[in-house]
Amino acid sequence: MTKFLKLSKLFPLAIVLATSASARADLYGYVDETGRAHFSTQKLDERYTLFKRTVPKTVVKKDAVTVAPSADNIPTKQVKLYNKQIQKIAKKYQIDPALLHAVILSESQYNPEAVSQRGAAGLMQLMPDTALRYKVADVFDPTQNIRGGAQYLRDLLRLFNNNMELTIAAYNAGENAVIKSGWRIPPYAETIAYVPKVMAFYRQYLERI
Repeated sequence: MTKFLKLSKLFPLAIVLATSASARADLYGYVDETGRAHFSTQKLDERYTLFKRTVPKTVVKKDAVTVAPSADNIPTKQVKLYNKQIQKIAKKYQIDPALLHAVILSESQYNPEAVSQRGAAGLMQLMPDTALRYKVADVFDPTQNIRGGAQYLRDLLRLFNNNMELTIAAYNAGENAVIKSGWRIPPYAETIAYVPKVMAFYRQYLERI
């Protein structure tokens, strides 16, 4: 495969083609300036970063978590599965582990192979450029993905003077969107719904971990 595939329309086709080409096809991707995600089984140029050495098994939409935040929504089994890694990474990057848990639940529901239609991937739904920025070689590796997400949250907290709501908004919409909105939550329906959802999960985790 020598041409990139646009995730927004052709991701299912990308899976089929990559699978037929090789049982263990590498998958590379990036997001262009228009917000379109592109994938290829080859690193066509410096824009492409490795996503995984096997084709993703699961595709979910960015807004997959639509239930109202409550203690009942927190999956105890998955929390226990990843809590040790999260605690260790949170300590290293001086991030509240409850915040990492809240973002992971909101973004992927603890599915390490989740991929959004916009190209975000893994537990913390890292975009290709974010993965590249924080040197995440395999976004589907839980430890690498959590590390990259934690570093990004740490930098956002610093940028927005530890304002939790602006940090969460920036994680969803990008820091530039928050800045261009006058250092306020951007007027995007997804972001407006996302911030209170993550905050509600965050408060729930504070009581449980």
